[in-house]
Amino acid sequence: MSDPLLDVRDLVVRYGQVTAVDGVSFSLAAGETLALNGPSGCGKSSTALAVLQLRRPDSGEVRFEGRELTTLPEPELRPLRPRMQPVFQDPYGSLSPRHRIRDAIAEPLKVQGRWDPEKGPARVAELLDRVGLDPAYGDRRPHELSGGQCQRAGIARALASDPRLLVLDEPVSSLDPSVRAGVLNLLADLQDDLGLGYLFICHDRAVVRHVADRVIEMREGRVTSG
Repeated sequence: MSDPLLDVRDLVVRYGQVTAVDGVSFSLAAGETLALNGPSGCGKSSTALAVLQLRRPDSGEVRFEGRELTTLPEPELRPLRPRMQPVFQDPYGSLSPRHRIRDAIAEPLKVQGRWDPEKGPARVAELLDRVGLDPAYGDRRPHELSGGQCQRAGIARALASDPRLLVLDEPVSSLDPSVRAGVLNLLADLQDDLGLGYLFICHDRAVVRHVADRVIEMREGRVTSG
């Protein structure tokens, strides 16, 4: 078998005297959806932050595409960050209310020094179309979109970096039930087309059963099954 896309071993995250993640281990293959399931406060989101190195763990290993991330200094970690992208729970809170959608999607490319003034606008339009939005929506601001549309724009922003891994932290929990299925089907189609690995953070067992290839149950910072 090929090496896993993501391999986490004995992960520990503490906040002061509180241990939020206590020895968590799992692996994730390219093209696979692994769900972290459990109640609020069980350590799911802290695990996600540590995987993304947005919160450096106190101990343990996070290997992404074979590279150990926890010991890398930021200058060496920075080129790897585009390949690991988050999609957050609150679609409105993850996008600046002052920026048009097209500018929010273009921002990662500009930050990474990959923006082409000639081809960039067409790339943004392509990304909007890929997530099921009319490219004309690029002229709007987040408050002019529905929750489902705004989450699709957030997914387009994550895709702009050509990632291999998406860390999806409760990506449909704030959406109306009537639009959840559409976003979940979009994520499934993107995974089929692009071979993405998904670390899917969720407390809803019905959603987990629908999307996950494997499920890890967490309680009080520890893996209880999976």
